[in-house]
Amino acid sequence: MRFTRRTLMQGTLLTAAAGPITLRPAEAAPRLNEAPIRWIDGAAPAAHDGQTFGVAWPKGALPKRQRLAVRAGDAAVPSQSWPMAWWPDGSIKWTAHAIPADAGRTGPLVVAPGREAAPQSPVSVEERPDAVVIRSGARSWEIGRSGAALVRRATSGDRVLVENATLVGEVRAGGPDGERQPLGCRIDRVVVEQRGPVRAVVRVEGWHLAGTRAVLPFSIRLYAYAGSEGLRLVHSFVYDLNPAELYVSGLGIALGVPMRGELHDRHIRLATGEDAMFVEAVRPLTGLRRDPGKAVRDAQIAGRAVGPIAEMRAPVGQLLERIAAWSDFSLAQLSANGFTLAKRTHEGQAWIDAGEGRRAPGLAYVGSPQGGGAIGMRYFWQRHPTQLDIRGAASDKATLTAWLWSPDAKPMDLRPYHDTMGMEGYDAQNQGLDITYEDYEPGWDSATGIARTSELTLWAFDATPETPRLQALAQASATPPQLMVDPARVHAAGVFGDWGLPDRSTPKRAAIEDQLANLVDFYAGEVDRRSWYGFWNHGDVMHTYDADRHQWRYDIGGFAWDNSELSTDLWLWYAALRSGDGKTFRFAEAMTRHTGEVDVYHMGRFAGLGTRHGVQHFSDSSKQPRVSNAAYRRIFYYLTADERAGDLLRALVNSHEALRTVEIGRKVPSNEHKPLPAGVIEMTFGTTWAVLAGAWLTEWERTGDKKWRDRIVAGMDSIGRLPNGWLTGSAPYDLASGRFLDPGPRREMSHLNAVFGAVEVNSELLSLLDVPRYRAAWLDYCRWYNAPREEFVAKWGEPFGPRNLRQGHSRLTAFAAYHDKDEALARRAAEEFYSGDAGLAMADGDPRVPLPGGGVEWPGVSTNATAQWGLAAIQNLALIPEALDSVARPPARRRRGGEE
Repeated sequence: MRFTRRTLMQGTLLTAAAGPITLRPAEAAPRLNEAPIRWIDGAAPAAHDGQTFGVAWPKGALPKRQRLAVRAGDAAVPSQSWPMAWWPDGSIKWTAHAIPADAGRTGPLVVAPGREAAPQSPVSVEERPDAVVIRSGARSWEIGRSGAALVRRATSGDRVLVENATLVGEVRAGGPDGERQPLGCRIDRVVVEQRGPVRAVVRVEGWHLAGTRAVLPFSIRLYAYAGSEGLRLVHSFVYDLNPAELYVSGLGIALGVPMRGELHDRHIRLATGEDAMFVEAVRPLTGLRRDPGKAVRDAQIAGRAVGPIAEMRAPVGQLLERIAAWSDFSLAQLSANGFTLAKRTHEGQAWIDAGEGRRAPGLAYVGSPQGGGAIGMRYFWQRHPTQLDIRGAASDKATLTAWLWSPDAKPMDLRPYHDTMGMEGYDAQNQGLDITYEDYEPGWDSATGIARTSELTLWAFDATPETPRLQALAQASATPPQLMVDPARVHAAGVFGDWGLPDRSTPKRAAIEDQLANLVDFYAGEVDRRSWYGFWNHGDVMHTYDADRHQWRYDIGGFAWDNSELSTDLWLWYAALRSGDGKTFRFAEAMTRHTGEVDVYHMGRFAGLGTRHGVQHFSDSSKQPRVSNAAYRRIFYYLTADERAGDLLRALVNSHEALRTVEIGRKVPSNEHKPLPAGVIEMTFGTTWAVLAGAWLTEWERTGDKKWRDRIVAGMDSIGRLPNGWLTGSAPYDLASGRFLDPGPRREMSHLNAVFGAVEVNSELLSLLDVPRYRAAWLDYCRWYNAPREEFVAKWGEPFGPRNLRQGHSRLTAFAAYHDKDEALARRAAEEFYSGDAGLAMADGDPRVPLPGGGVEWPGVSTNATAQWGLAAIQNLALIPEALDSVARPPARRRRGGEE
């Protein structure tokens, strides 16, 4: 018998689950008491500063108190483990594991029962009244509980290597050209979250300060790993400003580096390319008219002390004061495709061009053989405008600043992109929706409350590292190595609903797999070809293509930025789950970092809601849970144990409260807008309730708190009791009890109700909770949504109503066919999938077409169709593979500009 998710889930609370239509050939089952771990890039990296990853376990396989260890072959790898989620029976569902810097690079890794090995130099945490001190070997990091310095000092023994790491920035008042006002910061709260021995985590919360005004609240996590000379920072802030009053013109983090020794022994390093490094000294001894000697030149380039001045070849030692000392350096990446590098001797003197290039990795170092500091930024060029500054390298203390938003660039401008255009009322707003697909409403196109998370690393070194070491760290900072549990092992654990591993065992399945791979490659390529980059944009993709302009519709209302429309995030994460591929994983990760932060409100009246697709990520007036969707963050959270993702998931558990004052359907002309009792709102089953249920499910399994389970069951049971079940579409919802109220014989089958994670969430809920009425209601919806008109009317009567997204809904048909063991229904699902109706046609080969002047097109592509095709392909391959083989596929259609 084939070892599938379904066989693994036997014995759950849901006892009615049916087997597959036809058993496939038996495959070797993964060992369930151990989990193979792999690097997403295939090979081990040259360097890493510590790793954290998640492992899924089948229900009942791992007792609550089971200890786990990491091995590389027969050798123990130092590790730290903790549980992340539990199955309903109390067994562990997900665990997280951390290993030290540069560990795990010598052989295949496995997580299995056992006692963790301790690192040679464990990390420890000391809590003091005024500070928290993290120690790793000889390195100590002192984190202030108050004041402005996140890191007061990093020391090696008694020697201070870096100090006063502080958030910095500036704003302009009144307009983009207003007077610059510096930003300081204030620490309000420090929480120790982990204490070692492999990994310590400290969360620091506070505010930026514009004079006496507290703005831009921040939450920063500091991560220290055993064996690392660095401290990882995950920097999150909420944009709480009125964008017409204050304009952020700089945002970053600065740290002081004590400078020791002679000026010619002070070293500057700036990463300028994948294998390129700007390697200079404050006072250069190379290229002089008089040669100090090869040993001196070699030592300075290598970052070593050059030796006594008296041993330099004459007359260099006597004339050192006549050689300019360069104190300030600046690398500015103001676009994705170009950076400039300049230096000057000191303030008040001219800047001298020192180089330029395309894409800098984002690492800077300043120091000497007596110690130094470095800072690295992830997404440095992708999230332009960024900058790395070194100031005062010729003084007693240099300042090294990483600018998340460069003060040399234009300030952030988050004002709405258009005025009311006569759309003060709903009638005019609906006209705007009709022509540009943008749902505009004055005052609802606000950026106030969105957020951004950035990743940086600080290093404190005992001496200037060799250039290859800094190059390796620059690459690890720009493209962090990542461990991931083997896809087959994740699948065997029975998590995340219906999906399977890549299957090329037949020509038709191979064709589907080819198109899945080609679509990921196409979109990843479009990000670069179309420069979908920038601080607020990076991670998102565009919604719809304009074949006339050979351009995505970046300026046309709801056709511009995608904002997760129809579950783009889920498509990419299931693709990454199946393949374990580094490119797909990082594409999905960047999207999650964007959509969970920028497209969602984290404070204010829209807190917990996200914004529908538009020209700006906040410009559409449709604020809904379907965008803030927990289902879009779950996979990333569990694969990486990322605490920031966990924060965002937890923040969504009460997001339904925002719907007390934000009526989603307020503009729909056909809505009757009948008054409802206090505390009762109209709620759709798929775009709202199932989305919220994903957040409640995550909180239940993370905490074991049954109130979230009970809230889910209340909704499931009340939907199941409605005369038309899921076909009702929406109903009045009592926010206090979590139950739907019977609206009578209503039937509304919206094409959107199942395409924002409802399919995936329901698959998980039905495997965990025994609510027979709900199961029947969901299977009815899956069977009948795409049913032929005659069959539907014979069963349910008129009206039949319009249907859309037939191809995307084929996976619902497949779900019903699988569970009801209905081969005819499985064939219907395959036909629906191959039809391409309101979706994406199957192509023969690679359909990409080169464009004159460069670039490519995928005829007929749109992101929402792609996402739904991708999810339907993945789930249909898992549920009805034989039907996909047996049904004739229509001839491939090549479309241009939406025309066949």
